[in-house]
Formats: sequence, C-alpha cells, structure tokens
Amino acid sequence: KLYISYVQLSFESAMMGETMNRLIFEGRFLVNLTGSIMRQDDLRPVHGRLDWERMYRTADYHRIANIIYLGVLGNGERVPARWKNRFFERYQEALRFGDICAHAENEILTLLDMGGISCTVLESCGIRDLYHIHEIAANSPLRLYLDSESYSLAKGYLVDLGYETDRFYDGFGEHMKRVSGFEVDIYYKIPFPVRLFEKQMLYLLEHAQVRSTYQYVRTLPVEDQFLFRLAEAACHYVTDELLIRELLDIYVIYQAWQAQLNQEYIMKKLSDFHINELAGKLVQISCMWFGTKKDAVFGLLPEDMGVFDVLENRMLSRGAIMKETDTQAACLLQLIQKEQDRERHRKKLERVRKKAKECWQRFTRRLSWIFPEYKYMCAIYPVLEKIPFLLPFCWIRRDIRLLLGMFR
Repeated sequence: KLYISYVQLSFESAMMGETMNRLIFEGRFLVNLTGSIMRQDDLRPVHGRLDWERMYRTADYHRIANIIYLGVLGNGERVPARWKNRFFERYQEALRFGDICAHAENEILTLLDMGGISCTVLESCGIRDLYHIHEIAANSPLRLYLDSESYSLAKGYLVDLGYETDRFYDGFGEHMKRVSGFEVDIYYKIPFPVRLFEKQMLYLLEHAQVRSTYQYVRTLPVEDQFLFRLAEAACHYVTDELLIRELLDIYVIYQAWQAQLNQEYIMKKLSDFHINELAGKLVQISCMWFGTKKDAVFGLLPEDMGVFDVLENRMLSRGAIMKETDTQAACLLQLIQKEQDRERHRKKLERVRKKAKECWQRFTRRLSWIFPEYKYMCAIYPVLEKIPFLLPFCWIRRDIRLLLGMFR
C-alpha cells in the first residue's frame, strides 16, 4: 500500500510538473510571437506540434489573440482552420472596435460634460494611437472615476445611451457594455485593494487637468497615467492576475512617452506607493519581452537576470510557480490579504447586524400585536379615554379573548 501511494504521489507530481512546464512554454511562445510583431521581426516557422486550442484560450485570456493572428498567418498550414478562424475573429473585432471607439468615447464624455457631471478619465482608447498597427491594440474600455453623487447620474446617462451593466466590481463600481461592442468602466472608488494605493491615487487625481474642449471632464498628466498603470500592474502581479496585455500597454506607453516623462517624479511617487523596485522590474521585463534586452529602464540596466526568470515564471504560470524574491511584492501581497480579511470581517459584521435588526423588527412587531398602542386600544375600549391607567388591564383582557378565540 505504501508503495502504491508513493507511485501515485510521484505520478501526480510528474503530471503537475508537466502542466506547469506546458503553461510556461505556451506563455513564452505567445510572448515571443507578440514581441516579434511589435519589433516587426521576420517571423520564424512554427516547429513541433502545438495544442492550438490551449494556445488560443491562453492568448484570449491575456487579450492578445488579435496580435497572435498576425503571427500565425505565415504558418497557416500548421494551424487548424477552426482555431485560425477564432484568432481571425478576434482580429476582426479589433478592426471593428477601431471604427467605433473614438466616436463612442466622445459621445459619452460630451454627454457627461453637457450634463455638468464631473469625471476623471483613468484610461481611454487613445492608447491605440501609440501602437504602430492600431488593430493590435486591445479593445480597452473607457475608465472613468466619479464621486458617489455623479456616479448615479452618469450611470443613468449611460443607460439612456443603450449601455447595460455586464458585471460589478464589488466595492468599486461596474462594467457596462453596449451592443456595438464599446465598453466603459465607471468607479465611485479608486479600484485598488489597498488603502495606501487609494490614498496615493487620490493625491494624483488632484493634479488632473481639464481636458481640451470640455469643462467637467478631467484627465491625468502622462506621468500620473503611467503611475496608475504601474500600480495596477503591481497589484495584479502579486494576486497572479497580471496579463501579458497589461505589460504590453506599459511597454508601448513607456516607449512613446519616455522623452517627456519626468523620471525623477515617477520614481519618487513609486516610492510613496512602496513599489519602486517592483515597478522597475515590471517595466524592464516588458522591454525584454517586446523590445530589446539592451533597453534601459529609468536609465538603469538589469544586473541580475535571474530575478526576471522568477517574475516571468510566476506571471506565465498564473502563480503556479511561485519563488518570489521581491520583498516589495511580498509586502504588497500581505497588505492586500489584510485588506481582504478586513473586508470579510466587515461583511460578516454587516450580516450579523442585519440579522439582529431583522430579529428585533420581528420582535417589535409581535410586541406591538400583543400590546397595541393607546389610540388603537381606545377605539376598542372607549373607557380608556377617561381612565388611561386601565390600559394594562385592557391589554390583558384583549389578549385573553384572542387566546380563547384561538382554542375554540
């Protein structure tokens, strides 16, 4: 029995190791193919047998299926027609999105501005213009931050425009979508699971500037937009939710805005977020994936390449391979877990209070039925108007009559 158990355990460990290796291999293949498209390298033929169903689902999860389509064009005979068509569908969606996104975004912002609703644009479809091929950008939603009062009004306007709630972000806001395919995220709270990040982001929002041609629509300076994406990427990394697309967007923004970014300001703010080292590694690995290994991030070249293997393995395996060496990532994960524990405790207390309130309401209803108010009793026993102190005796008499009526 012990031998059989040992064999089973060894087999399960081998299967788990094979699964993790497959995740890493597939992720690296997609990263290399995406990097080739971004660098406009000559595409190499695909050798060996690949599970294209898994490749498509992984690419779709990381929101890069439209880019991978361009990569498989030169290997059409090696890709099954079914999955090649699925990649092509994502590419077509990106093409259609490019036709509608600018108009839909302007429509929403103009309507909110005309209604006097103040909002801040966290992200917009303007990032498409930073890609050398616009259709390889993601179908990113317009993301707006509003105060709680403006939030309800903005949602009403969006419903009038034909948008429907697709999903809720518990405690932050919701995701809305229209039949045409355009999407918008609206938040009444900064979408960060850590109070430190929320506090620092609120400071950044104070620097938001009124967008040209608008009165109530604000946008963040380029440095603060970059900081927002880095902070969000850091949170997603430690919770094993970081997508290849997020790092690709960071790379594209960094390369496009590098000359105008105030790097000293960015490093200072990242230190306030306590993610300056982690964020630097994320930007560096994005340059290594989609640019060249000689690219220097914030004027610094990587020293220990082994650190990036840890980051890569964790991201591509979605946390299955975790040998974290970054202290800032470990601290951030602890903060997030504490916030989650605090939120669970708050919800538990809220449920207890709600249940206690319901029990108290049931008790008071029963009590009011047993001991009705004075005016009601006066209608039954007019003598109480002249002799109010008889009220307890009238309650007893009434309750006895009701009890006798129940047993008859």
